[in-house]
Amino acid sequence: MSLDHDEGLLDVTGPAIPSVSLRRAPGTEAGHRVPIGTREATDLALTVDGVPAPLALGKGRLTRRSYAVDVTAGGTYRLVPHHGMASRLLLDGDRLGSLVSQGNGIVEAARWRKEAKVMPFDAAIGYALAAGFGTGGRTVLGMALESVLDFFLP
Repeated sequence: MSLDHDEGLLDVTGPAIPSVSLRRAPGTEAGHRVPIGTREATDLALTVDGVPAPLALGKGRLTRRSYAVDVTAGGTYRLVPHHGMASRLLLDGDRLGSLVSQGNGIVEAARWRKEAKVMPFDAAIGYALAAGFGTGGRTVLGMALESVLDFFLP
């Protein structure tokens, strides 16, 4: 897995897994809060084994759920924060497991549910989303404090 924040390029490749690529549109300014540089779906392109996969992104505002990332590729995948550091990966509403990223493109080993039949396709998409968008979500109180600090200390 490789992430170039400045260029807006993320690739997940390896033996026995599909390649997943996430690209930020050329010329798009990279924001500092998202590893891939933006949460604007119109500025991003995701492909799985070369096939485009539509993205739908929450705005990442007041609730953890607003940080959800949805991808349609052989089903609907959703990466959604469930506490400060980790996000859940769901496929068609069924929980596959949890992923943790520090926001720098490095994702820890996923914790897959024993009951889930996680395939390499699922894992590749999950790792790409976690690396590209980060995991976890701040609480409303934490975001309010950050907004106040941003206002007074730009």
